[in-house]
Amino acid sequence: MASDQLRREHVLVVDDDPRIRQMLTRYFEDEGYAVSAVSGGVEMRVRLRQESFDIILLDLVLPGGEDGLDLAREIRTQSDIPIMMLTGRDDVVDRIVGIEVGADDYIAKPFHLREVHARLKSILRRRQPVAKAPESSTGEIIRFEGWQLDVAKRQLLAADGGEVELTTGEFDMLVVFVRHAGRVLGRELLMDLTRGRNLEAFDRTIDAQIARLRRKIEIDPKHPQLIKSIRGVGYVFTGKV
Repeated sequence: MASDQLRREHVLVVDDDPRIRQMLTRYFEDEGYAVSAVSGGVEMRVRLRQESFDIILLDLVLPGGEDGLDLAREIRTQSDIPIMMLTGRDDVVDRIVGIEVGADDYIAKPFHLREVHARLKSILRRRQPVAKAPESSTGEIIRFEGWQLDVAKRQLLAADGGEVELTTGEFDMLVVFVRHAGRVLGRELLMDLTRGRNLEAFDRTIDAQIARLRRKIEIDPKHPQLIKSIRGVGYVFTGKV
């Protein structure tokens, strides 16, 4: 049954295989989560309009002409809700594309339920400060080049005061960069610092995540001035903090 604390996080499972839906639903309900499960994009959209969710477990291959990557792109245009991709294809290219469209993690089938749970908890744990922010009167605020990064609220404000929405992965990446401004960071170190564990550190996965972050904070993403590449080594944040 549920472990130490009763969790109220709401999980949405999107998978066309009824056995997978049933297995994930039973497991996470036993762990104390609220779980909703649907078979494809049409049902997913309905549920997202009707309810709020804390994380989506999204199958890569779905029926009806839509796949998980299409749905992840669609979700990202409307929300920063965490997405964990589930797939029967353990392919590096799929992982990279998943990260490029905004997925927070990627796990191949067949998977161990405990591993799925561990990764899910890691993603949700990185988002916990959002709920705790009102209780904090002295949250960390980091300013750089006209930007304001509120670590407690997990909020990024531009110079004009407008909020820029970042995914969980993008926010964690930016926090690591500004806290290590001027220091060259290799890809494996970035993966370790942002994920809290040394996950299979594919170079292009990190590159894809940084490319998405640049599109949101750089004046000219093709000629970045804040996050610069160091050929053969990694990246360095050069903004004045």
